[in-house]
This record gives sequence, structure tokens and C-alpha cells, in this order.
Amino acid sequence: MKIVRHTDKDFSAKIREATSDSSLFDAEIEQRTRKILDAVYTCGDDGLLECTERFDGAKLSAEQLAVTQAELMAASLKADESLRAAVAEAEANIAGFAKKSLRKGWQAKNSHGASVGEKFDPFTRVGVYIPGGTAPLVSTALMTITLARVAGCKEIVVTTPCGRDGSINPAILFAARAAGATEIYRVGGAQAVAALAYGTKTIRRVQKIFGPGNAYVSMAKRLLVGRVAIDLLAGPSDLLVLADDTANPKFAAADMLAQAEHGSGHERVWLVTTSAKILKAVEKEISKQLPKLPRREFIQRVLDRNTWLIQVAGVVDAVALANQLAPEHCEVITRNARKVSSGIVTAGAIFLGNWSPTVLGDYVAGPSHVLPTDGAGASFAGLTVDQFQRRTSVVEYNRASLKKALKTVKKFAELEGLGAHGKSAQVRLD
Repeated sequence: MKIVRHTDKDFSAKIREATSDSSLFDAEIEQRTRKILDAVYTCGDDGLLECTERFDGAKLSAEQLAVTQAELMAASLKADESLRAAVAEAEANIAGFAKKSLRKGWQAKNSHGASVGEKFDPFTRVGVYIPGGTAPLVSTALMTITLARVAGCKEIVVTTPCGRDGSINPAILFAARAAGATEIYRVGGAQAVAALAYGTKTIRRVQKIFGPGNAYVSMAKRLLVGRVAIDLLAGPSDLLVLADDTANPKFAAADMLAQAEHGSGHERVWLVTTSAKILKAVEKEISKQLPKLPRREFIQRVLDRNTWLIQVAGVVDAVALANQLAPEHCEVITRNARKVSSGIVTAGAIFLGNWSPTVLGDYVAGPSHVLPTDGAGASFAGLTVDQFQRRTSVVEYNRASLKKALKTVKKFAELEGLGAHGKSAQVRLD
């Protein structure tokens, strides 16, 4: 862990270091990802299958990519009552939150008396990436597919990594089916994103890709913008805990360790506090709690590489630093936490007080846990149901309203030297 205090002579330089490490712009990751994308673009299913064997160790045929109805039924039969109850409880909160966020069409009259408005239609075919690997994210199936279903998407195509034997975690299959997936394919990584974007003989291309992933998945999404729409850049997890002396150090340490355990090594964790006492106590708690955790080896990599304990002069400085870091998750554990949080405008999600750990957002609170990472929160918001809707403007003039608009239309056409533009309006009134 790196410890920085505002009294350090090189404080500014250390803060620049804390804000500079982002896998979104890693040149080596970008180069490797481009090769993967090119393999799928050039060779289709063959490229997809070769990458799957190389990176996941699974030797498959094109016919084996799609998950069968028999597999889905088997996964359903394996689901015990506790899993069914957990999925149902989380799905109800997620769907309820999503329904509140749906955008609805509207119409109004403009200055010419014409009807103008917007309509919102669900994307017909969307792709959803569900991470697997060392931490199969069952919850992500609910946090993505549920929104697509609520939005009304007819074709919800899921890709998720398989094991060396070609199997997929049955809990992921159960959750994906329960949430509304219409197709599921056993393929992950950048090659899965490429298949969704370009299309192959087996996997038809989609209109938009959703879901989090590792650094390579995020890089693939970034590189494919234009070929396909994407939701946001949601890669390796990060967390910032903004704390004053009212924070419980045991809670703060536990939350930091939780976000560090995903396993890619690119996760980032920050404590930003006004209290020297809290900084010392959190450092001690991390050392105390870590040996008892099952994924401590994964966590230790993040603690060594991307964990910062930072003491600032005051709450205003803490908020400013939070906005600079643009964290995926931001816990505000201070006096008047809601008021303090009002100044934070780049976080993916904000959790207020000692009793709102990030894990609630990860699993059950309701808002999707697919959030911008690696500083992307400065430009992107988290995943919401309206991102599964396509906006179209609608314009309807009649003769009278066109006549009112004609003078201005002709003026703009004259200014721009586009005579046919003006003529296309004038001809209707001649």
C-alpha cells in the first residue's frame, strides 16, 4: 500500500501517480486486443474458437458455442431454494429501479405550430457480456439482462467464458435464463466482444454491447465504438472511501478488501481521509483482515500495486480529489454524508454512511452495478435501462406550419449555399 499525506513535500507528484494508472490506455493491452479483434474479424468462427482455446483452454467446435436448452434445464434443476430466493429478491429490486428509469415518448408544438417530439424504442438485438473466470459474476447477469428485458429488447444475446471442459457455471446460466436471456454462448474475453460486434456464422452481430469485463474486454469495447454501440467502459473494479473521523475503520477496510478481490490485478482502491487516526486504523485493519480472506493472493496484488491511503487537509480537498479520480464506487463516510456527496460529480455510484457498503450495490440495492471504471466516470454514467432504448426524433408539419417556417429555411439555405434545400420546402407551397 502507498501512504500519502498532504504534509509530504512531494504530495502533488504522488497524487499525479495515484491518478495516472489506467488499464484503459495501456499500450500493451491495446496491441494484444487489436490482434484478437483482427483474428475474429478475419476468420470469424475459426478465429473465435482459436482464441477461446488459447486463452481459456477450451477446444470447441462452432456447433458447441451455443448453450443448449438441455443445459439450461439442467442448470435450473441444480438451483437450490437459496439461489432461487436470492435471484428473485435481487431481480425484483433491479427491475423495480429500471422501470422508474424508462424513458417515454413525448410531443409538443414548436413556434411554427408543428408537432415535434421523441419516441423511444428498445434495441432489437443486444449483446451482454457476463464475466466468468476466477469470479463468475452471477449478479452481473441480473444487473444487465434484467434491464434489457424491462426495456423490451426482443433478442438478448449473452456471452460468458467457459471452463477448460466447455462448462459454464450453472448459477450464471440459471440467473441469465431467469433474467430473460434469449441466446447464450460459451465464449469470453475480447474475442466475445469482437463476435458480438462483427458477427460470425454462429453468433449474429448485435446493435449494442453491454456489461463489464477485464481490461481486455474494456479495451475491445473502446476499440470497437463505431462498429457497434457500447454502454460504457466498465473494466476492473475500483473503490474510493472518503472518510472523516466518524468512519468505522473496520468497515472501510473490509470494503476496500472486497473490491480488491476480483482477481485481475488491475483493480484500484483508495482511502481519502481527513483523519490521520483513521488512516492508521484502516491500514491496521487491512493487515488484520487480509490473512483470513480466501482470495488473499489476488487481493495482495492490488494492495501492492494500486492501493492508496491518502490524508488530505479537509473535506473540500477530499471531494476535489474524488472528482479527479472519478471512482467507480465512492463511499462517503463522514458527518453530513449526503451534503458532502452533493459535491461529488464524477463517481459511478455513491454510498452514504457507515451502513451502506458497496456490496449492496453489487448485489441487491437496485441500481445496476455496471459502472464506469478507470476514471471513465468523468465522461460516462453507470448502466441504466434507457441505454437499451433507441431515441428517435419525430417531426410533423402541415401546410400552414411549413409556410410559417419557409422564410427562415430559405435564409439558412442561402447562407449555406444549398439552394436545393430551400427549394425542397418552397416547392410544396408553389
